[in-house]
Amino acid sequence: MRIGIDARFYGTAGKGLGRYTQKLIENLERIDGRNQYFVFLKKENFGEYQPKNKNFQKVLADYRWYTFSEQINMPRILNKYNLDLVHFPHFNVPLLYRGKLVITIHDLILIHFPTVRGTTLNPFFYWIKFLAYKIVIWSAIKKAKKIITVSEFTKDDILKNYKVPENKIKVTYEACDNFRETPVGNDEEILRRRGIMKPYLLYVGNAYPHKNLERLILAFKEVNKIKKDLKLVLAGKEDYFYHRLKKMTEKRNIKNVIFAGFVSDRDLSLVYRQASLYVFPSLYEGFGLPPLEAMAEGTPVISSDHQCMREVLGNSAYYFDARKPDEIAEAIIKVLDDEKLREKLTARGYEQIKKYSWEKMAGETLDVYYHSTT
Repeated sequence: MRIGIDARFYGTAGKGLGRYTQKLIENLERIDGRNQYFVFLKKENFGEYQPKNKNFQKVLADYRWYTFSEQINMPRILNKYNLDLVHFPHFNVPLLYRGKLVITIHDLILIHFPTVRGTTLNPFFYWIKFLAYKIVIWSAIKKAKKIITVSEFTKDDILKNYKVPENKIKVTYEACDNFRETPVGNDEEILRRRGIMKPYLLYVGNAYPHKNLERLILAFKEVNKIKKDLKLVLAGKEDYFYHRLKKMTEKRNIKNVIFAGFVSDRDLSLVYRQASLYVFPSLYEGFGLPPLEAMAEGTPVISSDHQCMREVLGNSAYYFDARKPDEIAEAIIKVLDDEKLREKLTARGYEQIKKYSWEKMAGETLDVYYHSTT
């Protein structure tokens, strides 16, 4: 088969979606020596991907996501390569593309959180964008030969919101990374470079409204009255949403909150490992990688009791009602004060991560490709 993969989200620029796309391609390279792959990339990540399998070829497709250029030019470049199948690891399938395709839907966040609090756009333009999103995702779901999701929760969510035969959807779980790079410098020096001081709670990820970091900060304010030397570290690339959180923290005079900015994989393992707890207060997730990454580094995890997080983390996390800052605070204090509970969570975390494998995910995805062309 001649298989195209829309990898314009590939790598760090695409955040969680970028990591999924990167790991999918890396592991397909390892397990598939039979099919021919064409990997479509933007200029900014074109050099980041270097094929390690002779059957993989990268192609420049420098068309920004969700644009008119994408709608017109992506079908043209895809048709040029006479592909048997294209995998779009996101819902942004050009409306004019008519070839066979597979899509991955990670979540339906914008359906459940259609609010102007989640955007920097003028409200009028936001609702136009929201309508366009609904049209594009509906079209992609209708045209796809198969739909891949990353959890049973997301599969059920799709079935509730769209008329889709259940056998059209395949769940392929993501996995956590093993951080192989060794941090440069001693532990304290690396943390100090980031402005991080122990002991600290940790959150890694973006600051979109559904991540619920405002409530986490309010909960931490109460925790800090009891645990006066404790810090809260928020690690994520600075953007409009993190800037807004900083302003909120300053306005409410909440101390000991450290905005660490983007942390590279080289340093991330250490930042996870040195944390007293990893806190994940998200109100909605399609999978949720960071808690598993924390578990891989031996850090106990406390998480929102969202259905997806219970599915992915099982009994390896301590759960709380994320809509109630006082319950978040109680959970933090409970686990910090109970050494045996922390040890139990760490041991269970090591076992939980064994259930997930990028190579297994790639193998199941390859099986979907075969079933989508017959």
